Amino acid sequence: MKRTLAFSALTLTAALALSACTSGTDDAAETTPGTTTVATSTTATSAADGEVAADHNDADIMFAQAMIPHHVQAVDMSEILLAKEGVPADVAGLAQRVIAAQGPEIDRMNAMLEAWGEAPVTGGSLPDMDHGDMAGMMTGEDLAALDAAAGPEGARLYLEQMIAHHEGAVEMARAQVADGVNPQAVGLAEQVIADQEAEIAEMEQMLDNG
Repeated sequence: MKRTLAFSALTLTAALALSACTSGTDDAAETTPGTTTVATSTTATSAADGEVAADHNDADIMFAQAMIPHHVQAVDMSEILLAKEGVPADVAGLAQRVIAAQGPEIDRMNAMLEAWGEAPVTGGSLPDMDHGDMAGMMTGEDLAALDAAAGPEGARLYLEQMIAHHEGAVEMARAQVADGVNPQAVGLAEQVIADQEAEIAEMEQMLDNG
């Protein structure tokens, strides 16, 4: 499945960030057709809460470098669901909201990285390596199951997977609120917590009603 290759590359990027907390790699990247492309334009800086404050620490860098692939996977999971027929309207609406919210947040975090002199996180691949676990990330097998599931079954699996995915994002965001110093990064983390906790409750209600 084409998307799986993109998830592998993105989670590898996050693993490198979590282990090193340094500027991004300059290695040439191969792009897999049909996968989500992460915006890298510096114009995103002006669109994200004005000028990004220069004050930052390693926790701020780690947050952005790890949360970007986390968000990209949520967008891709939502696109997988929306490509299916027979998905309940409320679940499809949630998936559309996930895309609408997290796409711009990816741009904001890349703008932060660029403002801090760090390489933006892109959809490129890195040399093969084992990647560490990132909270809430789906495995290739999880994504294959979501891709294969039809209609209502796919919607239920999407909800179950996205609840776990959101819980991981909230965990990462809480660490940023505790350890970060950049006001935009901390503010974004607080927004992630508020938005995704509300969506977790909404998805749990959908499962109960299903």
